[in-house]
Amino acid sequence: MKYYGGCDAGSTYTKCVILDENGKMVSAVTTRSRINPVLSAQGALDEAVSKVPGLDSAKELTYLVGTGYGRNKVPFADENISEISCHAMGVHVVDPQVKSIIDIGGQDVKGIAIDTDGTVLNFAMNDKCAAGTGRFFETMAHAFEMSLDEFSDLSLKAKNTIPITAQCAVFAESEVISLVGEGKPMDEIAAGIELSVAKRCFVMAKKAGASDSITLTGGCAKNEGLKQAIERVLKIKVVDLDTDPQLMGALGAAEYARQKGNR
Repeated sequence: MKYYGGCDAGSTYTKCVILDENGKMVSAVTTRSRINPVLSAQGALDEAVSKVPGLDSAKELTYLVGTGYGRNKVPFADENISEISCHAMGVHVVDPQVKSIIDIGGQDVKGIAIDTDGTVLNFAMNDKCAAGTGRFFETMAHAFEMSLDEFSDLSLKAKNTIPITAQCAVFAESEVISLVGEGKPMDEIAAGIELSVAKRCFVMAKKAGASDSITLTGGCAKNEGLKQAIERVLKIKVVDLDTDPQLMGALGAAEYARQKGNR
C-alpha cells in the first residue's frame, strides 16, 4: 500500500493528514505550532506516521506536500502548494457540491471560490490586520477570561448585540475592555465581536465571488457563534462538513500528493 501526506504548517496549529492510495484518510493530527516551523511540522508528521501500521518515517511516504504559513519548512516535502489551493481541494474532496469557502486562519481571513475540479477560481484575502483572525478571537477570549468555546457559547446567549466599531485589533480590544468596564452585558459584547468578524468574512467572500453553497474552514469554523453570525450577514445557510474543518488544508495537500504521486 502506498501512502501520501499533506502537512499544513499554520501559524497557530500544524495539521497533518495521510491518505492511502484509494484516497482514504488513514491518519490525521492537529498540534499547536511551535515558534520553529520545522519542529512543528516534524512533530506533526511523526505523530501522524505513528498511527499508520508499517510506516516508520515521513521519508517513506510516496509523496508529501507542504502547505500553510511554514510550507517551505516541512521536512521531506516533495513540493509546496499554497494553502488557498489546498483548502479548495480539501473541501472539494469532502463535499464537491460546495463552491465557496471562508477560511479563518490564525493570521488572515480568506474568501475562496472553487471550480468544478477543486481548483481555485478566485480568492480574496485580508492579511493586513489581525482583526477577524484566529489570533483576534484568542485575544478577545483572553480579555473575557474565558476559553474560546466558552466565549462562543456566551455569544449565543445574547438577546441583543452591542456593535464593535473599531476596525483594528488593538483598538477593538480597547473598545471591548471599555465596554466591560462600563458594565455592559458580557454576552451582548461577545455577540458584537462575532458580528464584527462576520462582516469582515462577508467582504472577503463577496470579493472572491462566493456562491450560495459556502462552508467555513480553519479552527474558527468550530465557533458556533461566529457561524451563526456569518449566516445572518450572508443570509444563507453555511454548509457543515463531515470532516474536521481545521484539517481541510492538510487534506487538500494530501490529495494533491496522491494525484502527483500516482502520475
